[in-house]
Amino acid sequence: MSYAFDEATLRPLVPQVIGVLVRRGADFAAAEDAVQDALVEAWRTFGDGAADQPRDLKGWLVTVAWRRFIDTVRSETARQRRELAVDAEPEVGPTEDADDTLRVFFLCAHPALTPASAVALTLRAVGGLTTRQVAEAYLVPEATMAQRISRAKKTVSGQSLDQPGDLATVRRVLYLVFNEGYTGDVDLAAEAIRLTRQLATLAADPETDGLLALMLLHHARRPARTRADGTLVPLADQDRGLWDTALVEEGVAVLQSALFCEQRGEFQLQAAVAALHADARRAEGTDWVQIVQWYDELLALTGSPVVRLNRAVAVGEADGARAGLAALADVDPDLPRHRAASAYLHEKAGEHAAAARLYAEAARLATNVAERTHLTKQAARLNRR
Repeated sequence: MSYAFDEATLRPLVPQVIGVLVRRGADFAAAEDAVQDALVEAWRTFGDGAADQPRDLKGWLVTVAWRRFIDTVRSETARQRRELAVDAEPEVGPTEDADDTLRVFFLCAHPALTPASAVALTLRAVGGLTTRQVAEAYLVPEATMAQRISRAKKTVSGQSLDQPGDLATVRRVLYLVFNEGYTGDVDLAAEAIRLTRQLATLAADPETDGLLALMLLHHARRPARTRADGTLVPLADQDRGLWDTALVEEGVAVLQSALFCEQRGEFQLQAAVAALHADARRAEGTDWVQIVQWYDELLALTGSPVVRLNRAVAVGEADGARAGLAALADVDPDLPRHRAASAYLHEKAGEHAAAARLYAEAARLATNVAERTHLTKQAARLNRR
């Protein structure tokens, strides 16, 4: 049997193989380590195309991973001078039909884990990334990430695959992955979309579809978000001809299907706002009145200060800068990007000196270089006026 032997083929099999090993008696940490070893062996054996590919790649991975697990247990047992009592190694052939991917999702997003640990473990055990790839994506030393993943695996190793999981926590973890965007040699936004697609096929749930729609709609704008020099391009100034129309169409279709279920959640409502931006051929054609209405519903659902901040900006577009500033007065001034929003609304109101001062303050508080550069340029532009 011939197929494309690449990461796109291997990665979806990782949580399935982990699930098989756990059901056979391996603890989660040992199973995950064994599967990573099997992936390395797969690349070594078949990566250059010199060897014939196995007919059942999942079965091959299960067999190799199980043997790695057995070898580890034997080694540990020998050191402890105890006899090994495990089943004989299975031969290559058909493997268990059960797909435990969703349960592995739940384990990796276990409530006992910190968000950072849950993200790292999800990328390793469900995404199939190496520790080095995860470390580079999050700009931390590989040793630091290895310790984080090791602690996370120990935390969930005593948990059974049959225990119920929290789908909302899984969605939140995937959203955190998506928001990291692109760093290193792994495109985390694309990886988050891939994993969310996988989750959506496993769990028929409108809010998961809403998350997928939100990711697709935001990702569609990515080609227009930065200039060649890396500086940010605000939404209103983006070249909408660069937006990925196929992703927009898919995102809108997924969103419409989710909203039809009448079980609205946070991600569906955020996606509805993103869809209205995508629907406008020019920034001037944005339906800000309807965006405010979606924010009203989102605020009633979540009470989120960030939603309140975004709503204030939308009010400023729909009803004028003064109305926006009045709405912003109800938002905590210590909230990130509060000064940037205030600067924008003051500039819109014609108060350029105040806006320049606020842009400069916002730049000092910015958490990344691109945002800081953009805000500094905004302040300089107004000061020149």
